[in-house]
Amino acid sequence: MTDRSYQPTLSQLRAFVAVAEQRHFGSAAARLHISQPTLSQALASLEQGLGVQLVERSTRRVLMTTAGTHLLEHARATLDAADGFVSEASGMGGRLSGPLRLGLIPTVAPYVLPALLPALRAEFPDVNAHIVEDQTDRLLASLRSGAIDAAVVALPTEESGIVEIPLYAEDFVLVVPVGHELDGRRDLTLSVLVDLPILLLDDGHCLRDQTLDLCRSVDAVPAAGDTRATSLATVVQCVAGGLGVTLVPRSAVAVEMGKGALGRAEFADPKPGRRMGLVHRASSGRAEEYRALSALVSRIGSAVSPVVAQ
Repeated sequence: MTDRSYQPTLSQLRAFVAVAEQRHFGSAAARLHISQPTLSQALASLEQGLGVQLVERSTRRVLMTTAGTHLLEHARATLDAADGFVSEASGMGGRLSGPLRLGLIPTVAPYVLPALLPALRAEFPDVNAHIVEDQTDRLLASLRSGAIDAAVVALPTEESGIVEIPLYAEDFVLVVPVGHELDGRRDLTLSVLVDLPILLLDDGHCLRDQTLDLCRSVDAVPAAGDTRATSLATVVQCVAGGLGVTLVPRSAVAVEMGKGALGRAEFADPKPGRRMGLVHRASSGRAEEYRALSALVSRIGSAVSPVVAQ
């Protein structure tokens, strides 16, 4: 039975969260920069104080108990609140510093990071940035688990407990093989997709879902076949090789168009596109800092997608 006078330490809660996320004592200890015996003792003291077993230990793996799974989100929220408290107390409100684990989706990272990282160092020199590139669903899962602090994804996410800060909007450009009959056109309507072999990214990419939504809106059917690509660069090279056409975000055009025999066509207004945003946990206690970060990302994103008004 839990002693209601018991007060866990932040170190104990960090040990619990790290083990829960890593599912391995060695990896959790390395993440916290402590020894494995110290980690094990902190977790054992927490369980003893609570009178509840949080994890199942074996020589091969770590499993969460039902109680551990239920209490994990409370532990994360407590750590977020403590970090926010320290941030405010040290006068860091609105001023980014320290570790920043930032996620970006694959159709943003290669095109925004070359300008974003130098700007981040210049504007927030005390930040120690760590970049995670992954698909939206996995980034949101990492955000909820505390593995990352914030992420740049397409909006809306419609996730509870997540704050969405709009960044910038960008339109889609139709990339075609050089010399294609549509090469150079600037007056396309979505109906043109009906007669085109549209190549898509692999499952899990939000750009794939956005392209499919546009195709469905005009009853277009993407290209059939076994062509699969996990990166936009690969899809574009398939276009250069004559396998079809594809839609790319405006921010990717300058990078990808220089890699092969490619042409492009523009859509007439209203142009199809996407809205990008910065997302973070509502419980993080760092809202001012993330607003400052979002202003920087918005400025960079708008610069690499210059023809679209926000």
